[in-house]
Amino acid sequence: MKSPTLQPRWLLASVLFVGLGWACAGSHAQPLDRPYSDAVSARFPAPAGVWDAPVFAAGRQHFTTNDELAEQLLQLRRLPTPALAQIGIVDVGRSQQDVPIRALRFSRGAGLPVVLLIGQQHGDEPAGAEALLMLARELAQPAKTAVDLSLVLERIEVIVLPRANPDGAELSRRVASNGIDINRDHLLLRTPEAQALAGLVLQHRPVVVVDAHEHTVIGRYLQKFGALQRNDLLLQYAMTPNLPAAIGQASEAWFRQPMLAALAADGLSVEWYYTNPTAPGDLRLSMGGVQPDTSRNVQGLRHSISLLLESRGVGIGRWHLERRVHSQLVALRSVLRSAAEHAHELIALQRAADAEVSGLACKAEVVLQAATTPTRRELLMLDPVTGADKAVAVQWDSALQLQVLSQRARPCGYWLAGSERAAVNRLRSLGVQVSAIDAPTNLMSQAWIERSRLEMARPDVRGSAADAERQIVRVEVDLRAEPFTAPAGSFYVTLTQPLANLVVAALEPDTQNSWFANRLLPTLAVVRRVMVTP
Repeated sequence: MKSPTLQPRWLLASVLFVGLGWACAGSHAQPLDRPYSDAVSARFPAPAGVWDAPVFAAGRQHFTTNDELAEQLLQLRRLPTPALAQIGIVDVGRSQQDVPIRALRFSRGAGLPVVLLIGQQHGDEPAGAEALLMLARELAQPAKTAVDLSLVLERIEVIVLPRANPDGAELSRRVASNGIDINRDHLLLRTPEAQALAGLVLQHRPVVVVDAHEHTVIGRYLQKFGALQRNDLLLQYAMTPNLPAAIGQASEAWFRQPMLAALAADGLSVEWYYTNPTAPGDLRLSMGGVQPDTSRNVQGLRHSISLLLESRGVGIGRWHLERRVHSQLVALRSVLRSAAEHAHELIALQRAADAEVSGLACKAEVVLQAATTPTRRELLMLDPVTGADKAVAVQWDSALQLQVLSQRARPCGYWLAGSERAAVNRLRSLGVQVSAIDAPTNLMSQAWIERSRLEMARPDVRGSAADAERQIVRVEVDLRAEPFTAPAGSFYVTLTQPLANLVVAALEPDTQNSWFANRLLPTLAVVRRVMVTP
């Protein structure tokens, strides 16, 4: 190994070289050297215990393949049924390369609240999938594991979807086959993978959704701050405009606080999730985005407790895999215990949020765009040579308090032209109620009048969203109130429904994630705001 007395410039060059090698090598490669110094590696010892999952077999050089994952799910399905649950395979959908996307369902029957655990939406973030496979074994064979989770199945149903992006996993790349980031497609639904997840959520209406990812360790952190990522786990819950306050409060009190305690008890370090913009001179660090497009925020607007877990793994191949998987497992077990403890309260919370949002139609204001709040704070990272803690003062864009950028009066609903059946079907795929207009109907409406437009890349907290269709249409609009006769064969989308805030996010045109901005609706004329209930 290289001496820890190396100059930082040399170390930077060597780390970037190793990282590039990983980026090009694919999921079946092994590193030629450690991704950083021995002193840094010493900060992340392997956890105690026997790691007998196939991915940890001696001499193993790759992560669980798609074929191996399918076989492991079948093996778990064939196990003798635990006394407290039945195990079933759920065919969620198929990827763009026609690979099955499957989940395991642990259920005692209808009526229990559902917890949905999702892994590897980003194909180059494998620890979540590996952790979910191990968690599934713990649920399927409680007598053979050191951690008994069988009691949680008395109060909740658990659906484990280890790998949501099998095509990306096969190539060890972040995005889906068509170049779209699945995790930023949960409002637009342009990928079959996101559509499959929407169908799973619509069918089972989970009260808790967990999205397991990994975060970058070296990369831009070393370039900008001369430091490496320190924390075993980064976490965040839904933080987006129009989220019912009670959802955020329960996320913090019932889930995040117990998870922090569990991680600390296991000697694992944790921080809010944050990311590093791609622009070289941008030294801000931002908590996870507040746009209504990611799984975390879309599931929050469905009134689920929606949690993001990110272990430290992107760019370091298989290094510290046991510890990465372990940090995910500790957090996931905590989620299941919290969900079981608050099972009845979670059902009540979701119903109350549904009623609250349904009752807001035609009333008050709805937020269209919001932004994080710039602050300053000190973060702990690692010195890349010595491995010691390194305090870094940063501009921190906080999602804990959102700044409203634009808002307008909440309508009673929206009219959609009969030509927009594809948009109607997409709304229904999200679970939105859409009614057909059978006869000409007079409406008090507002039309959007375009003042200006700009074509641009869809912004993302890191820079711009990965997207096969890069340019979106950003418009500035005025509203014109006018009576309107809706023809037979057109559609009405009421906001007197639980998913009203997802409807607003999709149909108000002057936001970056709207269906007009992303060319799912061709013109402003095919949608109108309806200001009096028809």
